[in-house]
Amino acid sequence: MDNQEKVFGISPRYVELLVVLIAFITLISGLIQLLSPSTVLGLIGRSDPTAESAHFFAIVGMFMALFGGMVLHAVYSAVTNKQVMLWTAFQKFGAFIAVSVGVFQGLFSILAMSVALFDLFSGVVFLMYLKVLNSWEN
Repeated sequence: MDNQEKVFGISPRYVELLVVLIAFITLISGLIQLLSPSTVLGLIGRSDPTAESAHFFAIVGMFMALFGGMVLHAVYSAVTNKQVMLWTAFQKFGAFIAVSVGVFQGLFSILAMSVALFDLFSGVVFLMYLKVLNSWEN
C-alpha cells in the first residue's frame, strides 16, 4: 500500500487529522473534568454529585488528559509509536462500555450516550490510524 492509498475510503492525512482533533478534544475535556468534576457531572445527569463521585470523576479526567496528550505526542514524534494508538483505542472502547453501562444503570442521563458514542467513534479512528501507520512502514 503506498502512502496515498485510502483507508476505508478516507485519505490517510484526514485520518491523522481526525486523530489529532480527537486527542485535542480528549485533552481539553479531560482537563475541564479534572478541574470542575461536579460541573461536568451535573451536565451529564448527576445534579447532586457527592464529594466521592466528584473526586473519582476528576481522576478519570486526569487520565483522559494524559491519554489525549500522549496521542498528540505520539503523532508529532519523530518515532512512530503504534502501541500508543492500539492502547488508546482500547481505552476508548472501554470508556464507551463504561459510560454506556452508567447510562443504562441510571448513573448518567441519556446525554452521556453522546460521550459514549464519541468514544466508540474515536476507538475506530485510532484503529484506522494504526492501519495507516502500518501501511506507511511498507
